[in-house]
Amino acid sequence: MLIDSHVNLHAPQYDEDRDAVIARARDAGVQLMVNISDRVSNFAKVRALADLPDIWCTVGTHPHEAKENPELSAATLIELADDPRVVGIGECGLDFHYDLSPRDIQAKVFRVHATAARETGLPLVVHTREADEVMGEILEEERARGPFKLLMHCYTSGPELARRCAALGAWFSVSGIATFKAAEDVREVIREMPGDRIIVETDCPYLAPVPYRGRRNEPAYIGHVLAKLADVRGWSLAEAEAKTTDAFFDLFDRIPRP
Repeated sequence: MLIDSHVNLHAPQYDEDRDAVIARARDAGVQLMVNISDRVSNFAKVRALADLPDIWCTVGTHPHEAKENPELSAATLIELADDPRVVGIGECGLDFHYDLSPRDIQAKVFRVHATAARETGLPLVVHTREADEVMGEILEEERARGPFKLLMHCYTSGPELARRCAALGAWFSVSGIATFKAAEDVREVIREMPGDRIIVETDCPYLAPVPYRGRRNEPAYIGHVLAKLADVRGWSLAEAEAKTTDAFFDLFDRIPRP
């Protein structure tokens, strides 16, 4: 089963041909997609696509946008997550590369998302970039307050944070970056990820895999990510598909397994 666990189909890059992009995904064999919330103020647009039977969604605010609502409450996220088409909390986290929101605000808003994940039982979809030490500390502190599932989305951070997250039971998603020639450090970490907790994503419209690198990404390209994961892990393509499908439904357990 081909599943794209992280799409941004509400993005303006698709405003001219969104229906065609979704049709191409289906033609390529993609049976499920999770449309990811970039900010709570944009949730209605994110959620609208989840009216389609093969698209689900999350609710949350990306660290770039944390400054938009520094007083975001867990209660707001929990209320929105009561919608049965919402299957995760996020994308949320820390991004110390761009610092588009102040770091203290990023951390504060991130902890609010962790609380919502704990209270709803939905997985926390985590973005992390150049924040390994702080990210590890926050996740360990929040998990000590009570368990919740977490997904380290599009994981490109270091091996030490990967080990800390794996010890917390985290899932990891692999993106088109794994296909990039210069990304051997990313592939090294992928080789060490827990084999039963790996899923795949496009993060479209960003990070198109080889041979589409540099173009707008689409869910139809997820097969290239899956093939690279199989190659890196030494799995057959069928094995990679089966393992990532099982891992996806174990993580996003609000979605009925076919």
